[in-house]
Amino acid sequence: MDYKDLANLIFPDSKDIKYYEEKYPKRNLNDGAIVTRYAPSPTGFMHIGGLYQALIAKKLTSQTDGVFFLRIEDTDQKREVENGVIEIINSLKDFKIEADEGMTSENTETGDYGPYKQSERKDIYQAYAKYLIEQGKAYPCFCSTDDLDETRNKQEAAKVRTGYYGVWAKCRNYTVEEMIEKIKNGEPYVVRFKSPGREDRKIKHKDVIKGNVEFPENDQDIIIIKSDGLPTYHFAHAVDDHLMGTTHVIRGDEWLSSVPLHLQLFYELGFKAPKYAHIAPIMKNDNGNKRKLSKRKDPEAAVSYYEELGIPAEAVNEYLLNIANSNFENWRRQNKDKDLSEFDLQLNKMSVSGALFDMVKLLDIGKTVISKFTAEKVYEESLNWAKKHDVELTKMLEDKEYALKIFGIERGNAKPRKDIAKWSDVKENIEYMYDYLFFAKEQEYPYQVINDKEEIEKILNLYIEKYYDDTDDKQTWFNKIKDLAGEFGYAKEVKEFKANPDMYKAHVGDVSTVLRVALTGRTNTPDMYEIMQVLGKESIIKRFKVAI
Repeated sequence: MDYKDLANLIFPDSKDIKYYEEKYPKRNLNDGAIVTRYAPSPTGFMHIGGLYQALIAKKLTSQTDGVFFLRIEDTDQKREVENGVIEIINSLKDFKIEADEGMTSENTETGDYGPYKQSERKDIYQAYAKYLIEQGKAYPCFCSTDDLDETRNKQEAAKVRTGYYGVWAKCRNYTVEEMIEKIKNGEPYVVRFKSPGREDRKIKHKDVIKGNVEFPENDQDIIIIKSDGLPTYHFAHAVDDHLMGTTHVIRGDEWLSSVPLHLQLFYELGFKAPKYAHIAPIMKNDNGNKRKLSKRKDPEAAVSYYEELGIPAEAVNEYLLNIANSNFENWRRQNKDKDLSEFDLQLNKMSVSGALFDMVKLLDIGKTVISKFTAEKVYEESLNWAKKHDVELTKMLEDKEYALKIFGIERGNAKPRKDIAKWSDVKENIEYMYDYLFFAKEQEYPYQVINDKEEIEKILNLYIEKYYDDTDDKQTWFNKIKDLAGEFGYAKEVKEFKANPDMYKAHVGDVSTVLRVALTGRTNTPDMYEIMQVLGKESIIKRFKVAI
């Protein structure tokens, strides 16, 4: 009896691997085209680090006319959560990261290299495991959990490395006849890879991001097919990345230590290995110490957090590219209005140590991104967010025509307003524009330099009686405020006040503040002339009278 008999006994119905090599031919792409994937497990919420990987993968394939596919690695079915796949798909959709191939829902997919869900590729993995057994490069292992625990205890007592390797890999030395007999006797087993490696030898590898790295060879006889017939991650990813034509594996640097094993698997299977690019994790400053963003401790680790806050996808993506390449910030300064697709991301310019997560920076990007949106887009995005998260804001936005006027204030000009960083800011930023909310609230009226009640009353009364005209253009309107200031002995120009501060009580800007505070209850708002145009005469006069 030989290894082929053993392979046929274990996988009697498996096809020859030639079938799959022909079924999944080499992709017909231009030289330099990158084919890569986002390959998550549906075991919980989507992490910002996963979104970061997916964005980088998508960006690189777009730049090179390559292919980005979504593969679901669900072979560890004990850890799978309900709706895990659809959560992943929806998260990518929310952040405008569209796969060219792969899963499109829990049970549908697109592309010629599927199935794109590993649990549906069982026959493929078994065919390649059978091939390895035929070559004498894999074998059945009959060790129970108790056997493995006993081995580990002995290793720990002897102060040697734990694991299934060398003299500790007792099943690798059974004869073919012994293995066949055990299988026929019904003994349970898994299939292990027979590693040709030695720990005292080193491998040198060039990671696309990390550069040259050196590791001991892998000598562990890892499990490649579990007792349920499904593969382990290590084996499945090698088979899939080969058949799907993956040119680059882009993943977190926690996988860097697996490179010796993965390269060994590719070599022993007769495959050309892809290039590996290990991304440094996104870090957090924790009392002066850097640590990885934690699923348990940090709300910002979950992608859903950004959607709940209403930070636009465009802002999150821009922030992640900012982390990814140090030259992005300079590019953005020089190309203020260019689309992110025009930035040329380079893997070799990625940081080898993790970037610190900075919410202040992200929100600052959010303000800039939203400032470039049209009033229509701000309205639509705000409403979509409000329908999920804020009943009161949804009600405020019912009158679309009025809402568009509010969002149109200081928008589309050379210096657009930057008061909204996220959709959850909208209600607080616009509620003073709604009379029913403004008058329902007891206003504080935070007057600044001019704060004498009688003086304020005179200014407001005179403005209504003599200066307010809702047909004025902006320049006429402002000239009238200057005249109003002059009438009360305030400097009509700020520069006049600065030149002779003793001559005046205050200046035109301080008079404007009185009007602004009486009108809105705030000292800081977008352009007051535009606000008045939207509010209209009746509301303005009523607000000034209430302030008085």
